[in-house]
Amino acid sequence: MNRRDFLRSAGTVSAGLALSASEMETSRANPLGNDDPAMLEDLRRAIVDYFLKETNAQTGLVADRTQPGSPSSIAAVGMGPSVYVVAVERGILPRSDAIQRTLKLLRFFKSSPQGPEADATGYKGFYYHFLDMQTGRRAVQCEVSTVDTAILLAGVLTAANYFTATDSKDEKEIRDTAEFLYRRVDWKWALDGAATLSHGWQPESGFLPYRWDTGYSEALMLYAMALGSPTFPIEPQGYHDWLKTFEWKKIYDLEYLYAGPLFIHQMSHLWIDFRGIRDDFNRKVGIDYFENSRRATQVHRQYAIANPHGFERYGEFVWGLTASDGPGDVTLEVNGVKRTFFDYIARGAPFGPDDGTVSPWAVATSIPFAPEICIPTVRHAIDVLQLKAHNPYGFVASFNPTFPQKAPHLNAWMSPWVFGLNEGPILMMIENYQSELLWNIFRRCPYIVKGLQRAGFRGGWLDR
Repeated sequence: MNRRDFLRSAGTVSAGLALSASEMETSRANPLGNDDPAMLEDLRRAIVDYFLKETNAQTGLVADRTQPGSPSSIAAVGMGPSVYVVAVERGILPRSDAIQRTLKLLRFFKSSPQGPEADATGYKGFYYHFLDMQTGRRAVQCEVSTVDTAILLAGVLTAANYFTATDSKDEKEIRDTAEFLYRRVDWKWALDGAATLSHGWQPESGFLPYRWDTGYSEALMLYAMALGSPTFPIEPQGYHDWLKTFEWKKIYDLEYLYAGPLFIHQMSHLWIDFRGIRDDFNRKVGIDYFENSRRATQVHRQYAIANPHGFERYGEFVWGLTASDGPGDVTLEVNGVKRTFFDYIARGAPFGPDDGTVSPWAVATSIPFAPEICIPTVRHAIDVLQLKAHNPYGFVASFNPTFPQKAPHLNAWMSPWVFGLNEGPILMMIENYQSELLWNIFRRCPYIVKGLQRAGFRGGWLDR
């Protein structure tokens, strides 16, 4: 079961959003003028709290969302070690606490059951997409996920390349356990006889009928992991076959590699610094993936300004479509217009799907790419839209002013839950924007360096 299917059974509640003409004028009259470090620090501390409080104290597993009874998402778990590293560097969490939290998590994954049984934690070194928060076993009949395992391992390798003290027994255990977990993953098995990687596997039915072989996606990280493996490396041919399916488009006078949801343009960048390094596709089109993400971010803003479908509130400070919670799968007539709304789905711009649901976290995660438009938009979400007012972990995951079910004091539908998979990227990209911390750590990881080189990346920091 994927996240969307799980959320179908959760239900949603309404909150909302009011924006007066005077508030809009106040926002315009007080332009940002700087990087707003106080706002970014406030978001950082709120997000660290999520990873400290929404975590199982025995296993280190992180809840997928704040909904009671939520399982753990291994992608959110993978962001945990990176969040702890940032918290240490920013003086929010003592180094000793971060070490113990990281050790609990790594020890759990090392000792948890790996096998073909339907209630295991993983198989062939991979892990199930969702795990029960209490038992650590497979939850909601989900799949062993290749890409989510790669995200988990990104956090594991971050810890290994940060906690490098040679005179610390605990830090050595972090490095040794991280090495064990990465080496155990059988990437060749995940090919299922082909050149490209499968999305995943289920014990009841075998490999899923989907592959990471069509269209630009977050699989940049996945292939770097699989190509750099010292034990079960795949061949580069699958990566090169995948590149041939990429779509180069011109939208709003911007030429870029197209993918609709913003998370696709962000996820691999949480750890890998793509500035100045280029693979075969980059060399052909003349820009790197970082510049591509900058253009994609600009397209999302331009789409909201154009607002071709007439959604409420869309504009220069209200934009950002990505995979997110939504008001529900329903078709309604709203102000004389027939509107189809969605539950959890990957929304995208400019070709959709789009139902008027905006995700502020996606804008915040794009800060390194286009701070000049993202930081004022985040400030607008906090000060004018007040999307942070009732949320202890930052602002709401998503909101929809067009949906007719609204709270009278705010005038929009809002997601009732906070998602770990949204929280982690905000903090990580704020930190990369301000200090390049996580990018610098990952540059020191020999497996990622090797994986990128085998994929054909050259130039920039890779050559140095």
